[in-house]
Amino acid sequence: MLNWKKNFYAIFAGEVLALIGFSTSIPIIPFFIRDMGVTDQSALNIWVGACATSTAVAMFVFAPLWGQMADTFGKRPMLLRAMLGGAVITGLMGFANSPWQVLVLRGAQGALTGTVAAATVLVATISPRERIGFTLGMLQTGVYMGSSFGPALGGVLSDVFGHRVTFFVTSVLLFAAAFIVLKFVREEPTRTRTGGSFIKSIVPDFSPLAHSPGLITLLLVSGGLQIAMNTISPILPLFIQAISPESAKVGTMTGLILGMSAVAAALSSAGLGRVSHKIGYERLLAFCLSGAVLVFLPQAFVQNPTQLLILRIIGGAMIGGSEPSINAMIAMRADKNRQGVIFGLNTSMNSAGAAVGPMVGAVLSAGFGYASAFFAGAALLLAAAVGARTVKKVRLPLAELETDSVGGAASE
Repeated sequence: MLNWKKNFYAIFAGEVLALIGFSTSIPIIPFFIRDMGVTDQSALNIWVGACATSTAVAMFVFAPLWGQMADTFGKRPMLLRAMLGGAVITGLMGFANSPWQVLVLRGAQGALTGTVAAATVLVATISPRERIGFTLGMLQTGVYMGSSFGPALGGVLSDVFGHRVTFFVTSVLLFAAAFIVLKFVREEPTRTRTGGSFIKSIVPDFSPLAHSPGLITLLLVSGGLQIAMNTISPILPLFIQAISPESAKVGTMTGLILGMSAVAAALSSAGLGRVSHKIGYERLLAFCLSGAVLVFLPQAFVQNPTQLLILRIIGGAMIGGSEPSINAMIAMRADKNRQGVIFGLNTSMNSAGAAVGPMVGAVLSAGFGYASAFFAGAALLLAAAVGARTVKKVRLPLAELETDSVGGAASE
């Protein structure tokens, strides 16, 4: 019998390294493109926006395909594919000499990577049912940890050694992450499909959505949550500047607010994930989303950065408890042999939300002021909270619960 704890901690370590790597190089792309000769600010904004969009669009298209292949050929190979693909692509970015090369490589990165989705479905597959909330919460904590530490590392490397070095460091970190998974992670043999063509075996099959009540609602909730979270991202620094005294250090305060909210989300993911099975994933999700609404709306009316900091920390904790709950609820409703394509579709929804959210926030703030972006985000969170409350709890047969408990204890 596989040791699920050993597998999980290896995946956790690999994913932290992978996220440190990705977040080390991504923030310096605007400066990298500027050094290529794009000095006009409008043109630079267009190139940077195009690079970000190409990644999101490619991930939106390819995530369900990789999910289907995870169901067909195994989850571990797909995690290795995402890490190794990212290592190669980011390494090539270090040799790019023109913006269009960066654009193409960023699109390829979106098509080939997706380590978070691959790690999520693998963790959901290897975890005992009663520990899914804990393991997915801890995994989300690792994502926050990597995403928080990486930009600081990238800034130092870029300032000391130059922009190109950050891409090479990202590549090394991703190769190291892949080595950990290859060396220490094991997976039960995947049940191979019989009959049918190879093409048919890799084309995403969304039929499980029709047979698992609540999955469509959960995917919509997940996408709505991402849109809401990202409505503020493009205007947050400007909003902080608008409510700050003239003598305030806006850059420092912006970094503090982003960093502290990420820490709160990480701690919440770990803490609430540990008790989510006892509380109930459905109840916890509804509570966290409702709490997020209550702290998101007042942010439109804050008078100073300190007030915003407090509300963003509380909001980060609410969001941190929401995402693992959604993943756990999806895992509980999807058959283990079909989880890959469902989590792939969830990644597509998240990618769409990450692309749509900033556009919504930017357009609203430009036309109606910064407060309108917060109002839109709160409305989307409210809709997600209402949707979450409509999802009924999955009740497992007693025999299955007993089997999971015995299996979990034996594997420890």
